[in-house]
Amino acid sequence: MPRFSLAQLRCQLRLQLHQYRHYRRSRRQLLALDDRLLEDIGITRAQAAQEGHKAFWKHTPLEETPHEKC
Repeated sequence: MPRFSLAQLRCQLRLQLHQYRHYRRSRRQLLALDDRLLEDIGITRAQAAQEGHKAFWKHTPLEETPHEKC
């Protein structure tokens, strides 16, 4: 059975919380864009609303992001 140290768990929790804050902030910013800016990035108001109202812990992976190290 694998063993984890308290420091590793704390680090993983910190990184996960950072990711959640990033998702929440990005979705709020997406909801604040006007129709012209949404058209510039190629999505509709309905698509922006659908993504913007997702729960902060849900995400749609678009590309692999490098993971931070503790």
